[in-house]
Amino acid sequence: MAIYSFELKHEIVKAYLKGEGGTPYLAKKYGVPAESTVRKWITAYKNFGEEGLYRSRKKINYTSEFKLNAVELYLTTELSYQELAGQLNMNNPSILTN
Repeated sequence: MAIYSFELKHEIVKAYLKGEGGTPYLAKKYGVPAESTVRKWITAYKNFGEEGLYRSRKKINYTSEFKLNAVELYLTTELSYQELAGQLNMNNPSILTN
């Protein structure tokens, strides 16, 4: 079971987008220990819409070619790994850091 429900994530993201507060305030208000978690939800929502807030139940295996391309893009552009993950339609940017 996921720690945070889709409904809670959606409520927090909507509150942020309405300007009800920044990530530190909303994290504290809704009992999320790390504001970085709230930032991840906001980014996922901006990149993928509501789909980005759902927990993925499938394991995606990336080909060696895809991985090599991702590394080359990271090294040859000035994109952060979060931005690159968004461009590559990856909902979990930490996969790139691994």
